Amino acid sequence: MSPRKERFVDDYLGYLLGQANHALFKDFEATVKAAGLGSLEWRVLATLSDQPPMAVGALAREVLSQQPTVTKLLQRLAADGWVRLVDDPQDQRRTLVSITAAGQRKIHPLIEQARAHETRMLAGLDASAIRRLKEQLRRLAASS
Repeated sequence: MSPRKERFVDDYLGYLLGQANHALFKDFEATVKAAGLGSLEWRVLATLSDQPPMAVGALAREVLSQQPTVTKLLQRLAADGWVRLVDDPQDQRRTLVSITAAGQRKIHPLIEQARAHETRMLAGLDASAIRRLKEQLRRLAASS
């Protein structure tokens, strides 16, 4: 019997990153759902947490979603009192979004749980390996 040939996906960076993302989020997703949020709501609120107001288009890019989808979600989150939407004073065509105190109270415990979950998931790596991994991922993301 011949040795198993390595499959393309076993060494393809895009696939490996997707698998790693899935492994990181699959357990934490239950925590997000238990808090009454979907994954996009979680990404939006976590991105806005402790940040100055940002343009909706920039937020959509940050959370890896289409702007119309994010706009619709932001309208719901604003109705729930978790985000605030205002016209950009520099450009009336743009809308700025920020998290409210209520939104911050909603997301803060989840951010703490996410940090703890990440720590557990990366327990097999030392601190310098984790720093290198994150830096390499930031550089890869910035190159797109």
